[in-house]
Amino acid sequence: MPSRYRQIDHDPGLLASLGGKTVIVTGGAAGIGAATVKLCNSNGANVVMADLEHTRYATKAVVADLPHPDKALFVPADILDWRQMRGVFEKTVERFGRVDVVVANAGTMESAMVLDLDDTEADGSPKEPREAYKVIDVNLKGTLNSKSSSRVNVQSNSHHELTRKLRQNTALKLAMHYMNKTATPATPGSIILIASTSGYFGSTGVSAYIASKHGVVGLLRAAQVEARKRGNIRVNGVAPAFTPTAITAEYSQRWKETGLESNTVEDVAGVVAQTAVDARLKGACVLVAGKYRREMEQTRAAFAKDWIGEDLAGVLSSGAKFFEAIGGYPLPKRVDLGPIQHM
Repeated sequence: MPSRYRQIDHDPGLLASLGGKTVIVTGGAAGIGAATVKLCNSNGANVVMADLEHTRYATKAVVADLPHPDKALFVPADILDWRQMRGVFEKTVERFGRVDVVVANAGTMESAMVLDLDDTEADGSPKEPREAYKVIDVNLKGTLNSKSSSRVNVQSNSHHELTRKLRQNTALKLAMHYMNKTATPATPGSIILIASTSGYFGSTGVSAYIASKHGVVGLLRAAQVEARKRGNIRVNGVAPAFTPTAITAEYSQRWKETGLESNTVEDVAGVVAQTAVDARLKGACVLVAGKYRREMEQTRAAFAKDWIGEDLAGVLSSGAKFFEAIGGYPLPKRVDLGPIQHM
C-alpha cells in the first residue's frame, strides 16, 4: 500500500485521556450518539446529551446503563433553535465548568429520489423537491439560522433519526466559542463532525443527502482557518460507511447477508472517541468501514498533484498563498436584496 494512505490504528490506550473531560453529544439518545456517550462515560468523561424533548425516556435508559450516571446530563433542545442550543452549552458549563469535546452527530436522508423525472404532478409538470430542501436544511444549513423557529419533519415515522442531524453549523460555532474561553494549546478543545462516505462519494444518487454530507466535509475544511488562528481547538471528522441505524433499515439485513464490510454503532463510537482525543489529528477525517479506518484529508492533499496535475496544483497553491499573504479571503460587501419574491 502506498505510504500516502494512512490507516488509523485502533488505540484504546488513548481513551484514558477522556477522564475528567466534558463531552457534549448532539443526538445522544440513540445509535452512534448513544454509543459515543456510553464509551466516553465509561472512560471517566462527563457526558451531556442534547436531543429533542420527546427523547427524554430514551436518554433516561442510556443514563441508567452508564457506569457513571452521576456524570451525565440530558438537556432537551431543538437544535434548529439557536437559543436552545446556546442553552445546552450554558447548562454544560454551569454543571461541569467547561466544554472539552463536542460531537456533532449526524443522520437524515430523503425518502424519495430527488432527481426522479417520473415523479410528476397530475398535469405532468415536475414536483418541487420540498423534502430535499428539508433534508439539506436539517443536515447543513437549517441550524445556521439563529432566528429560525421552523420545525423540520420530513417523515413522521423517522422523525427522531431525521432530527438527530440538526447540528453541524450551530454545534460547530457554539463549540468553538465556548472552547475558546478555556482551552489552551496544551489542552485543546476538540470538535468532531460526523460526515459519511457520501461526503466523499456520490454513486448512490441520493442527491440531498450526498450534497449535505459533501457540505459537512466542506465545513470541516473551512473550519481549519479559525482553528489554526486560535491554536487551541482541533476540528476533525469521522465518515462512517454502512452502519445499521434507522436510515439504513430498508437494506441492513441484505447488506449483512452479503458479507460486505460493515460497522456497528460501537465501532464508529470508538473511532469518534479516539479521534476526539488524538492530539496528532488536526483537520483530519477518518473514514471507517469495518476493519478499515483511513484518514481522508491528508491523503487527498498528498495525492493532489497526481489528481489534477503538478502544474494546476501549483496554480491553486499560489492562490492559497495569495489569500494567506493578504490576511484571508476578503468577503464582499453585504447587499440587501429585499424580500424574496415567490413566483
